[in-house]
Amino acid sequence: MERLCSSPLHENISTALDKHLESIRVVQARRKDEIVNAFSRQRHGPPRCQDERVVLALAVALRALCLATRKVRTV
Repeated sequence: MERLCSSPLHENISTALDKHLESIRVVQARRKDEIVNAFSRQRHGPPRCQDERVVLALAVALRALCLATRKVRTV
């Protein structure tokens, strides 16, 4: 981002962008876990407890992404 502006950004902006990118990567990882879990459940039968944990982890990651997105938009 700093290369586009040809000047350094404020520290808060850089921090917010880094957190936003980190949140995106966490959501991608949780989504991948959910897909793998759904595929393995199809194969072996339904272990429900693990399913709920994976979906809950994805929901928590999405909430963090939402908050990070708001922060980036505000900054």
